[in-house]
Amino acid sequence: MALNARRARQLREAAAPLLLQNEQIQMTTLAGVGSVSVRQQALTAAVVGVLSAGTVMATVTPRPLYLVLTDQRVLFFDGNRGGKPGKLVLNLPRPYVSAGGSKKAFLGLQYVTHLSVAGQEKGLKVTFPVQHRGDGPRFVSALPVTR
Repeated sequence: MALNARRARQLREAAAPLLLQNEQIQMTTLAGVGSVSVRQQALTAAVVGVLSAGTVMATVTPRPLYLVLTDQRVLFFDGNRGGKPGKLVLNLPRPYVSAGGSKKAFLGLQYVTHLSVAGQEKGLKVTFPVQHRGDGPRFVSALPVTR
């Protein structure tokens, strides 16, 4: 399921002033960017469990960011927890970005890929949540594949 019409319009409006001449938006979606270590997940669960006397369970997830794929760049905007798109967080020139290690995850409910950026040692994990998992393969197919 893609972004709803209102959120997609807000995202296009946020990206419009940043677009280069003749640059076209090809796709908009919401994804979790980054990874959370098992240690951080366990620590958070333990602290919340102790403070709530075991009545509340907490999880830590990657940061939600809106993703705008244009014919020239990949733009990431602050996700504001699914609210109105915020400021530009990351701007990657598309010729330097490739995708690899793509797969379904968490019982097939999410789609995960790893972006590689030329000149960078560490990749960027992008997780498409259940509502937007169909956007994952579309996004990956628009980028070269990392070998």
